[in-house]
Amino acid sequence: MAKGFFNWIKADGSTDFLPEKDRYHLYISYICPFACRALTVYKLKGLEEVISISVLDPVKKPEEGFKFNPDKPGCDADVVNGCKFLKEIYKKADPDFAGSNSVPLLWDKKKGTAVNNESIDIMRMFNKEFNAFCPTEEQRKLDFLPDDLKDEIEEINSWVHPNINLGVYKTGFSENQAQYDKNVITLFESLDKAESLLSKQRYLVGDKVTEADIRLLTSLIRFDLAYYGLFKCNKKRIVDYPNLFGFLCDMYQMEGVKETVNLEHIRTGYWAGFPKINPTNIVPIGPSVDFSLPHNRDKM
Repeated sequence: MAKGFFNWIKADGSTDFLPEKDRYHLYISYICPFACRALTVYKLKGLEEVISISVLDPVKKPEEGFKFNPDKPGCDADVVNGCKFLKEIYKKADPDFAGSNSVPLLWDKKKGTAVNNESIDIMRMFNKEFNAFCPTEEQRKLDFLPDDLKDEIEEINSWVHPNINLGVYKTGFSENQAQYDKNVITLFESLDKAESLLSKQRYLVGDKVTEADIRLLTSLIRFDLAYYGLFKCNKKRIVDYPNLFGFLCDMYQMEGVKETVNLEHIRTGYWAGFPKINPTNIVPIGPSVDFSLPHNRDKM
């Protein structure tokens, strides 16, 4: 009884999953920061002509999960498996699947099964295992987890992931005041730590973009739109942090990154998709966010 899929695509042939053009399909939803971290690497490495993709409706209903809604702008039909709901694809991969019907999900069209649904694994596969298919030499050479920086990257990940990436959810779904106080304090202490680090250097691990930056980025993008209000993470907005906001604008303005962001999907997906904390499903009109502003991070 599987609770996840953790197969690896390897260019060296050490697994049953080889990197091949048109073999794999990525299921994502723009609401999800974890799916969009994989999507960001996909775009930066230029894999659009290698791996196909489907975008699910951002509003995830508790009883049915993610669904395909090609009538909604920015969403797709399931052209690979012909399913209406993501959970059907999970069951196709394993009829006894007992885990979360989550995105991202990487699918093998050749074998007709799931490869992996762990966002970090998918990021790392896209980072290294498809280099032979990258359209430019620059994209082939891009490495978001270089060996000489791996320890530093993992150290950053060790507090960004539990305290920020997951911390916003821990805060939003706190069940009592004491739990909320603990979670929200940890969240903002970690945001302050990232702000301080980014006051000294352009990126989290120096002067080049790494996996750590991408993992932070997708949470920052959603913060003022959703986490600040819906999840009660309202001590400060990201726009109130000069270095975090500058970093966010810098990363967003990299070629390909803007295409991984659908602000309307993020807004509606969060506010209309968590009835436990927003039972009316009312989607607020604001705030307006603009990540195209000048940032001057390139002068650091």
